[in-house]
Amino acid sequence: MTVVVSGCGSSSSEDRAAPAAKPKPKPKTVSVADATVTFQDAVITFDLGGGCPDQAPGACWEEMQSVMEPARTLRKAMNGEKSVGADHWTEAYALIAKMEKGIGVGRDRGATHLLTNRPDVLGSAHELSDWLDANPIA
Repeated sequence: MTVVVSGCGSSSSEDRAAPAAKPKPKPKTVSVADATVTFQDAVITFDLGGGCPDQAPGACWEEMQSVMEPARTLRKAMNGEKSVGADHWTEAYALIAKMEKGIGVGRDRGATHLLTNRPDVLGSAHELSDWLDANPIA
């Protein structure tokens, strides 16, 4: 008796191997110069928008987040900058850490709350913007 098998498949181990994974492209790192401009633009936009005129809790949460996000991007750019040593960024890192502490509360506590977090986030953002102007890198 003769058995005939038809089909298109192959039984070799090479054919059954998983296709080679395509390498993922590295995320593009933003330069410190570009990240600085974006961050400072966010601070200026906050100021031109009137800041946080409402003192009630929760009234400024979106604004706080709008300066925090570019600060995080700036920190990543600073981490990748090789033209200066890490000690150059010490004060900038401290200000971003203070912003993270304030945003870490998870909400805007308002301006009249005893433990307001607005100065940590927004005050530090202004200080960081000033620091960036005073400490440019070539």
